Amino acid sequence: MTNVVLVRPKPHKDTIGLKHVMICEPLELEYLVSNLDRSLKDEYTLIIVDMLLDNRKLVKHLKRHKPGIVVFTGYNTHVNLIKEFSKEVKSFDPTIVTAVGGVHVEVVPDDFKNQYIDVRLWKNGIDAFNMLLKGLKENTSIDTIQFTIDRQTLNDSFTYNHPDREINGPYRKQYYYMFHNPCALIKTSFGCPFKCSFCFCHEITSGHYYERTIEDVISELKAIKEKDVYIVDDNFLFSEDRVRKFIDALKKEKMDKNFLVYGRADFIAKYPLLMADFKAVGLHGVIVGIESVREKDLQSYDKLTTVKINEEAIAILNKLDVECYSTLIIPLDFDKKDFKDLKTWLRKTSVNFVNLQPLTPLKGTGIYSEYIKDFIEDPNEVELWDMAHIVLKPKYMSKRLFYYRILKLYYEIVMPPKHLIRLVKKFGVAPNIKMLIGSSRVSLQYIIKMIRG
Repeated sequence: MTNVVLVRPKPHKDTIGLKHVMICEPLELEYLVSNLDRSLKDEYTLIIVDMLLDNRKLVKHLKRHKPGIVVFTGYNTHVNLIKEFSKEVKSFDPTIVTAVGGVHVEVVPDDFKNQYIDVRLWKNGIDAFNMLLKGLKENTSIDTIQFTIDRQTLNDSFTYNHPDREINGPYRKQYYYMFHNPCALIKTSFGCPFKCSFCFCHEITSGHYYERTIEDVISELKAIKEKDVYIVDDNFLFSEDRVRKFIDALKKEKMDKNFLVYGRADFIAKYPLLMADFKAVGLHGVIVGIESVREKDLQSYDKLTTVKINEEAIAILNKLDVECYSTLIIPLDFDKKDFKDLKTWLRKTSVNFVNLQPLTPLKGTGIYSEYIKDFIEDPNEVELWDMAHIVLKPKYMSKRLFYYRILKLYYEIVMPPKHLIRLVKKFGVAPNIKMLIGSSRVSLQYIIKMIRG
């Protein structure tokens, strides 16, 4: 039997991320485990190493498991780390085959062309993984395996086994998303039918959008032990008919779950009664891409929404007591008045949770080439391209002051005593202390950036 170690790396220490307020299960790796081809089960043993929770060095895992294959998963901020880890694997044992999967390699596979990375699982990740193992079993050359993976046609359906959530049992109780603790993940659709210019989601499936059947989704939900479930579709609130079928199925099964979903403001504003019905069967939170309070920004982002629509959506969620986790992009032409206007708007609409992201043109998106002239961070230093660092030159203030205004606005919106008291009443003391510690760590990262300028 050959051991296959599936690794989720910890982010680089310089990456500012949500790792301090959320650690979700590595769903993509769980899918690899559950969909290992039957013909390979007697050949390979699959092991997940979640380095977000396991602080041991990679070499410790290599010595312990003695793998023949190591597969990494990661985002754009992991590119350099994965290259370094692959080099470490080859230094440990040059016969170990290294491979990389995940959303970034699916969109920008050339970023992982490296002498220490043997195979890029950039098309139909689950199928590509099985192609890799079959090829190695049959002593096929690495070049031939990669060629076979490259020439696939992208899937436009999802007919795979449900993820194996038992494989990482020791970690499960530590997976959470803010106040949803513990929290499981489920994915019910792939891609996004919208084409926001700044967004990576549409690119991951090359514009394809497809859904799992509600029957299959419910079947998976029944097997999930956690009460809190994060539906990680790029946009779960897309089809009125599908959301209605999901609600009806939950009622029929008398399922007791709390749901967190991604959803667009225009859907929420258009279907307030449907949202109320969803609340009745467990909807607890919606992550909404508000993006901006300036109409010109929404138009330039091809968002297809308006400030009025955003206000209506937030009002509906507030009325239902469904948490609205608002994300906003801060353009680099923001001045002092813009920050003040944004604060006024957020307070007027009673937004309680906000993620303020400096405009970050990710490689692979439509706007990347437009902003190359404005880069003030090297795009090869990928750990800084986390949608939290300022990577474009601010127009009206220093980089240091821009960081300061983002952090100040965050605390003005999220940390008022009235809001904190509400959260303690709703979620209890311990979860709030955990969130306070986590947000303080993120704040410290920002403060360090301000000091360094």
